[in-house]
Amino acid sequence: MGIVVIGAVFVDIKGYPLATYIPGGRNAGRVEQVHGGVCRNVAEDIANVELRPTFVSLVDDTGTGQDVIDKLARHKVNTRYIQRVPDGMGTWLAVFNNEGDVVAAISKRPDTNPLTDLLAEKGDEIFKDCDGIAIEFDLEKDTVKQVLYFAQKYHKKVYAAVSNMSIAMERRDFLQQIDCFVCNQQEAGILFSDEYDHMGPEEMCRTLAANVGSARIPCMVVTMGDKGAVYACADGESGIVPAKKVNVIDTTGAGDAFFAGTVIGRAYGKTMAEACGIGSRLAASVICTAENVCPRFRPQEFGLDVPVVD
Repeated sequence: MGIVVIGAVFVDIKGYPLATYIPGGRNAGRVEQVHGGVCRNVAEDIANVELRPTFVSLVDDTGTGQDVIDKLARHKVNTRYIQRVPDGMGTWLAVFNNEGDVVAAISKRPDTNPLTDLLAEKGDEIFKDCDGIAIEFDLEKDTVKQVLYFAQKYHKKVYAAVSNMSIAMERRDFLQQIDCFVCNQQEAGILFSDEYDHMGPEEMCRTLAANVGSARIPCMVVTMGDKGAVYACADGESGIVPAKKVNVIDTTGAGDAFFAGTVIGRAYGKTMAEACGIGSRLAASVICTAENVCPRFRPQEFGLDVPVVD
């Protein structure tokens, strides 16, 4: 069934200034609305490597919700387990500066409780033959419990990302049950109650290696923007992955693409360094495209021996 991706769908409303961005001022610009959400983006990014993920999620019971399903289906994502429910999608409102970075954002999360019932009913058929599981870790607690139950039952590896770190902080015991957790530098600081923004890759790597050991997290990756990423595992393995140099247009979705690439690499037998390298390449491809979507690749471009399914 490929990689199973579980998470929420958002509608992203993004504003870009036409001239120099003035904080607190009135900025003329353009506003666009696109489909978003961490794991929706991840499912699309995986599909753009000609792999065929299954996306387990919720959408509104409206034309907008159907548009989300239709777009993913065109990318050859398995949409069989996307349910249409009232107010099934969240909203993310963001303003960008001239460097393509978010300077202000507000989000409204959807109620994802129906996913728990969906997994209780169809979890066996969803997870039994999958190649790995990618989850948005701040879903409802019972949903995460269900995923971890089926992962243990069928011996599947679980890779987690996060959109709200304050929620994930309450689930440290869950982090000990997954195979790899990916977050950014600021989120890592929140998780470990420290300030990491000043650290370079070498210091961040040393700090992370010490923290995953004491927190008993099997493996963790911290993205650092244009400084690249670092990873550390409880078995002592650690390393630094440099970022690709690109012309930045919009950084939205770069972290999701990095996560998608890392999941792809680990699910199909790559080392942590190699998997993070795939993530770095996918993130770079998103940052430098005006459409802010991952261009299409073939698995062989990343050294993956995975049959392409039409």
